[in-house]
Amino acid sequence: MTSTNDIRRSFLDYFEGQGHARVPSAPLVPHNDPTLMFVNAGMVPFKNVFTGLETRDYSTATSSQKCVRAGGKHNDLDNVGYTARHHTFFEMLGNFSFGDYFKEQAIHHAWTLLTKEWGLPAEKLTATVYHTDDEAFDLWRKISGLPEERIIRIATKDNFWAMGADGPCGPCSEIFYDHGEQIEGGPPGSPNEEGDRFVEIWNLVFMQFTQENDEIVGDLPKPSIDTGMGLERIAAVMQGVHDNYDTDQFKALIAASEELTKTRAEGESQASHRVIADHLRSASFLVADGVLPANEGRGYVLRRIMRRAMRHAHLLGAEEPLMHRLVPELVSEMGGAYPELVRAQPAIEQALQQEETRFRRTLANGLKLLDEATQGMGEGDALPGETAFKLYDTYGFPFDLTEDALRREGMSVDREGFDAAMAKQKAAARAAWKGSGEQASDELWFDIADEVGATEFTGYASHEGEGMVQAIVKDGSRVEEAGEGEEVILILNQTPFYGESGGQVGDAGTLSTPSGVKVKVSDTAKPLGKLHALHGKVEKGSVRKGDTLHQQVDAERRDKVRANHSATHLLHAALRNQLGEHVTQKGSLVAPDRLRFDFSHPNALTAEEIAAIEREVNEEIRANEAVGTQLMTPDDAVAAGALALFGEKYGDEVRVLSMGRKSERHYSVELCGGTHVRATGDIQLFKIISESAVSSGVRRLEALTGEAARQWLIDRDNKLRDAAASLKAAPDEVPARIAALVEERKRLERELADAKKALAMGGGSAQAAGPEDVGGKAFVGKVVEGLEPKALRPTIDEMKGQLGSGVAAIIAVNHGRASVAVGVTDDLSGDVSAVDLVRAAVETLGGKGGGGRPDMAQGGGPDGDKAEAALDAVKDALQRVSA
Repeated sequence: MTSTNDIRRSFLDYFEGQGHARVPSAPLVPHNDPTLMFVNAGMVPFKNVFTGLETRDYSTATSSQKCVRAGGKHNDLDNVGYTARHHTFFEMLGNFSFGDYFKEQAIHHAWTLLTKEWGLPAEKLTATVYHTDDEAFDLWRKISGLPEERIIRIATKDNFWAMGADGPCGPCSEIFYDHGEQIEGGPPGSPNEEGDRFVEIWNLVFMQFTQENDEIVGDLPKPSIDTGMGLERIAAVMQGVHDNYDTDQFKALIAASEELTKTRAEGESQASHRVIADHLRSASFLVADGVLPANEGRGYVLRRIMRRAMRHAHLLGAEEPLMHRLVPELVSEMGGAYPELVRAQPAIEQALQQEETRFRRTLANGLKLLDEATQGMGEGDALPGETAFKLYDTYGFPFDLTEDALRREGMSVDREGFDAAMAKQKAAARAAWKGSGEQASDELWFDIADEVGATEFTGYASHEGEGMVQAIVKDGSRVEEAGEGEEVILILNQTPFYGESGGQVGDAGTLSTPSGVKVKVSDTAKPLGKLHALHGKVEKGSVRKGDTLHQQVDAERRDKVRANHSATHLLHAALRNQLGEHVTQKGSLVAPDRLRFDFSHPNALTAEEIAAIEREVNEEIRANEAVGTQLMTPDDAVAAGALALFGEKYGDEVRVLSMGRKSERHYSVELCGGTHVRATGDIQLFKIISESAVSSGVRRLEALTGEAARQWLIDRDNKLRDAAASLKAAPDEVPARIAALVEERKRLERELADAKKALAMGGGSAQAAGPEDVGGKAFVGKVVEGLEPKALRPTIDEMKGQLGSGVAAIIAVNHGRASVAVGVTDDLSGDVSAVDLVRAAVETLGGKGGGGRPDMAQGGGPDGDKAEAALDAVKDALQRVSA
């Protein structure tokens, strides 16, 4: 028997031997076609090559492309498990010519590979051509020798391919294999062609024309070839079976499922085992390509696939989560051809186990409630839509699961009633939001969200990708088009641009088209928490609703933001380790140039604490451990040890970020929806640059990472070297030299203060040469430049001591401002108040007040140039008191 892996390998080997470039499978999430949820055909990764928007360094290629058809227009989900050839995941073998060879060589390659390389009997093969394609008809007859009755002309669109209403198109030629007359069905084009006897195994597309509005308008300048052959179908043919699920890979997966469930794949159980095997493949490959289960977009389709398989595991009697235990068998079968499965095996197993554990709780509750809701119903009855919505909204039981469960009982669900209940809930949510005091513009965002749904964020895995414009907002209103120079807000169906939330700033970058349209995106917001609103300016051309734009996030800026955001998580953990578990985040800012982190703590951090925190964070950075992400319920995440962050709004599911070295659990485990580094080493370096108070009990740290931190340290080093040069010392000697200079300055300041004090005591203004008689009392007054205010009181005390009995006044002038002190000896303080005398001086100096005791008072004023007049005012006041 020829294994599936052998068939894939021999196909690629054959075309590589014919000069074709062997191209690895592209990821399942397409980055060049925003209209597709998943890559669903082998030619999708080459779409831009066929249209001329992209060039490669080869003109012919071959690939085995991963494909998923489980959502949107191409949706095979409901048929999987019940037919011989429907799959959600399949591999498409293909050979491609980009303006190189055309029909003759394509037909020659197909016939040679099938009949000569693989040895399929010619009498089992039938070809079809488009009914007007005489060239293909003649080539088949010439190359294969098939009789004319086995080269069938087909007049329908089944044999005419088009990329869309506009673009390349051309006739097809399909190759069918006859499984034998024992199987019901007729050849293509016959009345009973829907039977299973004749199975299409290969489709050759001849890209020959170009069309506009579904009308052919001319020939392509470079006719091309796109072929596709389902690996599962050709494997069935070459392994001598009629059913794809009887091929080696599926048999191995089904055998593993049988062993774990102790249930044979027979009778009613057969479909369940097939669903599990097929859905295991699609779920595992999607997780390996970065898709995680979610409530919207691609993640929702993945969740549907997972949960459909998990429900069938439940039907088989599996009492514990099953799917994750089948992953090793899948990796054994397909890991050689797809190494991403091997790399992602732990993540795949974890995602499946978590989803199934959670789903089993939902399933148990939902089925119980569903049984209660359907009591009294019979075959042909429909469950009311409001009941189905209650199951969905209150208990998390998806509509399609309700529908699937009732289908087995011959019952249905009122879909219109379900949709009406959903619309009613949305209206209530809108009314509640409007009543919350939010801006009136949120009404606009509600309208857009109701019309187009949530924006799918693709930025966790990529900096770029295609997106379709779904809404344009200009000056607060929706428009259909925006021209050059206009400021706009764009909503696309999917985007790698992160919308500002959780402290992380929004992304910036560019939007463009091959025709030259360019939009500069300056910021990205996240209205309603689910739309990504790209704020930008049209720099060239015009943008219309429905346009497909190439989106390019400013990768350098994003990398800096990611490093800073991941650093805040490490910082949070280090703070808790160093200061205590009372530390919790109270706010943050994650920008490209810096990070800011507010946290609860009663005291300022010491230099030693800051150094210890820095050291701990940098140790984790140097460990360069991978950063992991999981989707969990908030309750499960917190139970697993994750910290919920301040300012985040959590829904039914949260992203749980694990960082750093692991002992019992990772160094940091937090709930966070932001973008992060792939490994802690990407942060490079962490440096705290400031610590301050925000409010009572809340401290703030500001820090830098990566190149910004390195440059900050370089600047500090340069300043140290400049200081060393000024001191004529080596950098290492600077602290000691500065300490010596500070001590010298203190000594000189003490000496200067003593000199000023001595000046105040022994010399000064002319009228203060010695005690003078004022109102019969001895008076000494001085005006001194540069005497510090704190030296006034001790100086007055000494002056009073020298007087024995009398009044002393001194006015010190510093930088234009004057300070005044007046002292009265104890024997006179009952008759003369120092407070009254000081106030007279203060008023003259342009100040107010002044106070103290009857024996000592102080004050001051801004007019230092009036110091002599102020001294005279003191004497006048003393004269009046003594009169």
